[in-house]
Amino acid sequence: MSTKDDFASLMEAAGDAATARSARQLRVGEQVEGVVLQIGADRVFLDVGAARDASIDRGELVDKSGMLTVSVGDRLRATVVSTGGEEGLKLSVAMGRQGSLDVQTLTLALESGAPVSGEVAAAVKAGLEVDLGGVRAFCPASQVEAGFAADLSPYVGQTLEFKVLEVKEGGRRVVVSRRALLLERREQRALELEAELTPGKDIEGQVTSLQKYGALVDLGGVEGMIHVSELAHGRVDRVEDVVQVGERVTVRVLGVERDRRGELRVRLSLRALVERPAASTPERDEVLEGTVTRTSSFGVFVATPKGEGLVPLRDLALAPGADHRKAFPADKPLQVVVAGVDPKSGRLRLSVSGVDRVIERSNFKSYREGAASGGGGLGSLGDVLRAKLGLPAEAPSAPAPSAPAPVQAPAASTPTHPSSAPSPTHPSSAPAPAAAPPAPVKAAPAPVVTQAAPQKDRPPIRHDGVVRRRRP
Repeated sequence: MSTKDDFASLMEAAGDAATARSARQLRVGEQVEGVVLQIGADRVFLDVGAARDASIDRGELVDKSGMLTVSVGDRLRATVVSTGGEEGLKLSVAMGRQGSLDVQTLTLALESGAPVSGEVAAAVKAGLEVDLGGVRAFCPASQVEAGFAADLSPYVGQTLEFKVLEVKEGGRRVVVSRRALLLERREQRALELEAELTPGKDIEGQVTSLQKYGALVDLGGVEGMIHVSELAHGRVDRVEDVVQVGERVTVRVLGVERDRRGELRVRLSLRALVERPAASTPERDEVLEGTVTRTSSFGVFVATPKGEGLVPLRDLALAPGADHRKAFPADKPLQVVVAGVDPKSGRLRLSVSGVDRVIERSNFKSYREGAASGGGGLGSLGDVLRAKLGLPAEAPSAPAPSAPAPVQAPAASTPTHPSSAPSPTHPSSAPAPAAAPPAPVKAAPAPVVTQAAPQKDRPPIRHDGVVRRRRP
């Protein structure tokens, strides 16, 4: 493609855009969305896709401290309040911020749905009295917040935005709602964030409410919930022990879904950002000392130094028909053994009936290891059990006295010849000293022979008419 063709295509595209701009006609009360092009001393100019640029009073886009809240390139949503005159196409983010409001402007806001700005003058029993640029309006208590507002006094003196619900009697009766505006903006924000809120993403929010079942967190227009089980790895008795209203927290998105009414529900987790300490991770068959926290229809919950776990009914070692609620009241100390650990949630499955089995298996293993290593100091299985139970060791028994060795009788002497007798004159031939008399040898006791008692004559046996004598 040549350079002339490229230039021609660009000119044609620009002409189509200009034609589309000139063809779009805006009407008063219509809500439009535009991009900030320029920021002046008194006005902020926007491109809304019309033939000419629109403008908004700069005072509508500053906060209480006077700081401008937008910059070039930001997108704004506003309402058309004027299409001609000296100011040209004029927009308003919230009517009433820069001056008084009349009945005609309020009627325009009612028809277009544009928000109006007003200051809360007083809090009454049924709601709030609002000053809308000189026009008195009423906001019912049920329309102050998206939820229920128990105390209305903190709203007095604040400048808030409302939607006009009703204009009657020439402006003498005006009813507004802040709840409708909050829900509308929340839905717009939900559509924008739905694509961004993916499971596993970390996002920052502000705690807005505490309930028994968890904490509600504002994610910038979308409200998510942190269940009480997702606040910490351990047991949480009270939600306010972990977070407080108004606190900014970083949470992890667990899931995003819509309910039956089409509202966006976001499940959040605070404990997913904190890794479980390695030292607190229990091992299987580890015996722990714990305390009963509560009971349920399917088991008993026990708090241990390694976390809280559940002991099912079948592992409570109860007699048939026994009531586990009476047998295991709250705060009762209990020894349990780890039967399993859920790898995803880290929850423990405990057992009471398996404690004795694990201890016996550990003792027998120690005994076998000691016997195999040849350690002389291990002792018997009874010694191992005494050491485990803390019992004193058995005193060693005294050795039994040994029997005296038998004395053998000397051999009989043979008479010698007189010529072989030693000579009395030679020293070496002196007669040997007389030997000690032999110890008397006790004769073995005679065996005792017991004689059978004489058998008495027994009656003869009669068989087939023949008398036969019994054999002795």
